Amino acid sequence: MESIQEIEKTVRSFLEENMIFYERENSLDNDDNIFELGFVDSMFALSLVTFIENNFEIKVESEDLQISNFSSINNITNFIQNKRQSRVIE
Repeated sequence: MESIQEIEKTVRSFLEENMIFYERENSLDNDDNIFELGFVDSMFALSLVTFIENNFEIKVESEDLQISNFSSINNITNFIQNKRQSRVIE
């Protein structure tokens, strides 16, 4: 299983390669809210969920579909880590 740093790196790569309207001189900060910054549309949100499920082998459930889980690199990374830990416990 990947470390939290590896998860973060993978998520960052996906976001920076795929976000629409991404035209910043600096890289995306871990706490930048990608929804508030206007980088996410409904198609990208769907792609992000699919990416998370496929790359981290977790199932994003209906109750998981809260903006707070997907709004920043840190939140996405924590969401993935929490889902994986809860899967191990079950």
